[in-house]
Amino acid sequence: MKKTFFKMTMGLGNMVLAAQQVQARTCAPREDVVKRLVETYGETRRGLGIARQGAVMEVYASDQTGSWTIAVTLPDGMTCLIATGQAYEEMAEALPPNV
Repeated sequence: MKKTFFKMTMGLGNMVLAAQQVQARTCAPREDVVKRLVETYGETRRGLGIARQGAVMEVYASDQTGSWTIAVTLPDGMTCLIATGQAYEEMAEALPPNV
């Protein structure tokens, strides 16, 4: 029983450490993130919105490559990448009529 508990504890500890390392790689000061998106991927900001607790959500995309990134900047200035992908298309759909 003690061996099983020890293994479970070690496994949980490893998962926590891995999660912290992933977060460290996907979050950085906003200035650094924006610079990399512009210089490496040719992406520019296409939209933004205010999220909970004062966070700002931004969408970046490139017309040339079609790559896109969703980033969230926290009030402390740290920006975290939330999602990335390909085949970005800008759309301007008309609002549906009032029913």
